[in-house]
Amino acid sequence: MSALPLAAGEAQVHLTSQTRIVAAVLAIFFMLLILDLIRRDRLQERYSVIWFVAGLGMLVGAAFPGLLELVAEAMGVRNTNVALFSIVLLLLLGLALNFSVIMSRQAAQITRLAQERAIEKALAEKQPGEARNGGSAGEQGLESEEQSL
Repeated sequence: MSALPLAAGEAQVHLTSQTRIVAAVLAIFFMLLILDLIRRDRLQERYSVIWFVAGLGMLVGAAFPGLLELVAEAMGVRNTNVALFSIVLLLLLGLALNFSVIMSRQAAQITRLAQERAIEKALAEKQPGEARNGGSAGEQGLESEEQSL
């Protein structure tokens, strides 16, 4: 039975209470910052979920530092620092991929909107000139161009 407490003592992550309090305060401050950014319309709600979950993860890690040892065991690494940095690296890579997909989608939308605006501007410039020349042919051409869109 004496080997059991030794094994449990070796597997424990040692954080002082002061370190845990600082980590918890930083996590709470981070989540309040996220809420403030949402309130000021600087961060959309759909993106804030990711950051709020990250803040909750920080808070859980500060409250239960032994969980990191369980994660390290599940990952098959001996050092909890390696597990922590691996998790953070994977999260950052996931965020970078997510934002790259969002930026690609928005670039396509911007291109489409610019093209639609150029067509509208060309039609608006063409329409007053056509109205002076009789108007009926211009209206027919406008309708056929709008149908092709």
